[in-house]
Amino acid sequence: MSRFVQPVPPPADPYAGDALLRSWLERHLGPAGHAATKGRLADLAADVVGPLRAAHADAEAHPPTLVRYDPWGARVDRIDTSAGWQAQREAAARHAVVALPYLPDARGTWGAAARVVQHALLHLYGPESATFSCPVAMADGAAALLSMPDVDAGIRDAWLPRLISTDPATAITSGQWMTEAQGGSDLGRSSTVGRPAADGSWRLTGEKWFCSAADAAMAVALARPEGAGRGSRVLAPFLVPRYAADSPLATSAAPDAPAPGVTVHRLKDKLGTRALPTAEIGLHDAYAVPLGDPAVPGLVRAMTLVVVTRVHNAAAAAGGMRRGLAYARAYADVRHVAGGALVSSPLHRATLGTLGVDAAGAFALAGHAFALLGRVEVGADPEAAAELRIVAPLAKLATGRLAVSSASEYVESFGGAGYVEDTGVPRLLRDAQVLPIWEGTTNVLALDVLRALTREDAGAPLLSRLAAAVDLARPLSPALADTLATATAQLGETIAAVTANPGAEAVLAGARGLALRLAYALTTALLVEHAAWGDEQAELVARLWARRWLRHEEIAEDAHHHLDLLC
Repeated sequence: MSRFVQPVPPPADPYAGDALLRSWLERHLGPAGHAATKGRLADLAADVVGPLRAAHADAEAHPPTLVRYDPWGARVDRIDTSAGWQAQREAAARHAVVALPYLPDARGTWGAAARVVQHALLHLYGPESATFSCPVAMADGAAALLSMPDVDAGIRDAWLPRLISTDPATAITSGQWMTEAQGGSDLGRSSTVGRPAADGSWRLTGEKWFCSAADAAMAVALARPEGAGRGSRVLAPFLVPRYAADSPLATSAAPDAPAPGVTVHRLKDKLGTRALPTAEIGLHDAYAVPLGDPAVPGLVRAMTLVVVTRVHNAAAAAGGMRRGLAYARAYADVRHVAGGALVSSPLHRATLGTLGVDAAGAFALAGHAFALLGRVEVGADPEAAAELRIVAPLAKLATGRLAVSSASEYVESFGGAGYVEDTGVPRLLRDAQVLPIWEGTTNVLALDVLRALTREDAGAPLLSRLAAAVDLARPLSPALADTLATATAQLGETIAAVTANPGAEAVLAGARGLALRLAYALTTALLVEHAAWGDEQAELVARLWARRWLRHEEIAEDAHHHLDLLC
């Protein structure tokens, strides 16, 4: 008897095969604006299904290594990465995944919606980038920080063009050196100290515990300016060159040697994101330049970077959910069980359809965050800024949790093959788990949402959007409108109680639940908005999402019947 081998076809083209992505672009960019993106997105999609998929596999198979010493005993702290990792780096530059929202011609074509186009690029690029999407996110955050008017023009001119270059020969990425072993998310316990030097630069000394993209050419590090006092508000962001070539303190060291005062202690052995070099790094009088005035409390400046990386996190979650769903559906189409195709099983169809609802909701939530970010950056829109203050943490926390639960289902949908490393399927779950952790755990972000509600009245723009969506939903589905209206009223009452007594034990203990309810209601409103524009898939998803996440009802039968529209 011949040995059976299960064929596993690749999923459809990630751009041409994603109807929701294309209709989202049509609505937000207009027909002409969408037409202007098609060549760019089609080119990236072709790279993703070809050389980048192979590069992704190579980078996963050959994780980074740390070489501490050269053959003669000199300390070099060199991080070696694979050819696949380098191919992902080059593609990110070539396709302007970081650069696009900063390019004058892009802003001239799409205005504030250049961030919407960037989100589409990330949606295609991220899921099979071997998590090069992480240095992409941090490079974007660093570029946003360098673009602020209070950053010294000389520093900006020296580094920003390299971060947003589309030439792989000159483009760089950035790391992010913020957390320390004793504090973690409690930045107030940071002990890294910055001392001013005579030439206007600074020297940083301290230990950074979780430094992602440790091979990047620069990093943004938080440090406490000497004499600044205690707490987190006084921390200031500094730019630290990673290599000797960019450090004025270097003498005869090779250009790719670490900058003086920068020591790579070890690479992290992580659950997932294994192709991404993450390190513990020590600083001892390392050269740095301030990003803004260090005498002015700088944590609020650093939040410019954090907001950008949080919305990137949401994009990574939504993109990974969509790609995992595409793989699971492609497998179901060819796998035969119990005498028939797996995709014909009502139970499996219901499972995949429900995952399709979650993936579409995550996409809408992440996409909205990018649209708001563009309006803040290009139009200085105060309404968008007020809404983004709460949407960024909501999008990050809700999509991160959805990504993990969905990834678990994707692995399970492949049966035993999903548990075998060389199929590549287990990586979906391992890599998803970082999404609720990086840039703030769910609980950390939930408390941030509370601060936004109580200190900045961030609930007002959210409730306004929900109320408007109720009116839009009424012609589509009275039941949907009633569900959203009930949720909006309940959230309004809860927010009023929270703002009346923000320190109450019940308020703090319930912060996670409140944040998730806000995110689910907001996602319903966003899907309603897209459905009212005329998208049939969004109308179906809005009804099923509201039943699943606002009413906590079973949607299996509808998900089964409408699988082909959902994924």
